[in-house]
Amino acid sequence: MRLLLDTHVVISMVNDRFAVEFPLIYRMLIDRSTDATVSVASIWEIAIKSRLGKLRTEISVSQIPAFLLASGIAILPIYVPHVIAMAEPELSTRDPFDRLLLTQCQVEGLRLVTVDRALTSSTGLPGLSYRHALVSLTIVEEPERVSVTA
Repeated sequence: MRLLLDTHVVISMVNDRFAVEFPLIYRMLIDRSTDATVSVASIWEIAIKSRLGKLRTEISVSQIPAFLLASGIAILPIYVPHVIAMAEPELSTRDPFDRLLLTQCQVEGLRLVTVDRALTSSTGLPGLSYRHALVSLTIVEEPERVSVTA
């Protein structure tokens, strides 16, 4: 399974709360058949929120990429097709980071792992049919419960 981890999940990982807060996702990630990825957009969002004083992390923002790579998690750059795919159709979410993550899932064929109910409700469907491609969302509603849509 190829997963793109939302910013909330990354924050939980770098703050060493991941296994406790999201044990089912943690078990999915230690499964060798799971390829986990974090968008550079999530690292960017963490950097902005940290700089504004809205977020504190256990490690410095500059250490997050090395932490992720050492944990076996790839970092997905932002490519031109990711930006172009955001243009059509218009998503109801106004958050540019969420929009970018959704289009990266579409372009790269990834499933989004998120705890953001606003993000999942902005699509209108548990699996987002978008530009003739299916973007699957993995929705974490509670730490003990994970539902994966195909």
